[in-house]
Amino acid sequence: MRALTTPALSFPPELLLKAQGGGPGTSLGIRAAIFDVDGVLTDGRIYIGEEGESFKAFSTLDGHGLKLLDQGGITPIIITGRDSPAVRRRVADLGLKHAVYGAKDKLAVAEPLLAQLGLDWGQVAAMGDDWPDLPLLCRAAFACAPAQAHAEVLAIAHHVTRAPGGHGAARECCDLLLMAKGRYASLLHGHLSTLDGGQAA
Repeated sequence: MRALTTPALSFPPELLLKAQGGGPGTSLGIRAAIFDVDGVLTDGRIYIGEEGESFKAFSTLDGHGLKLLDQGGITPIIITGRDSPAVRRRVADLGLKHAVYGAKDKLAVAEPLLAQLGLDWGQVAAMGDDWPDLPLLCRAAFACAPAQAHAEVLAIAHHVTRAPGGHGAARECCDLLLMAKGRYASLLHGHLSTLDGGQAA
């Protein structure tokens, strides 16, 4: 078996520094990351069936990334403006503990949730793709956007992923945050030392 001594993935040092978070009382760095669903965990398209049910496609890369984020000490949070059985099922399958559905005002639901977790914005990263995400992205210590995000979101993001939403964009953000926190390599090596590396995402 080929030995993997160092991770193949890398990010510029200045980007890793930004992704560490910062601010008063934030010595632990980024401790939570908020993700939108449509356009971030999906490609933004919504398929509607004859009975009015909606269908969405999710990436297993993103799913495993969210699991790794949690293992690495960064709490993944889902805040989405829509509500559907498909999204709730995906969140449940991934075992994510914090999710808000049908949020018309994402900031209004994020702030009490962060307070409940004992976190301030200096300890939070956020990833979104459109105007409803801007209040979160502007306050977060680190803002990430998928490649196809709206121009106003791209203009304020600290990092724009190479991958578009629904095709590994969230995983890239997760990998970056884990690498900035110094947990990426240990999680990778943990997977190399086991037969399966955990359950499927």
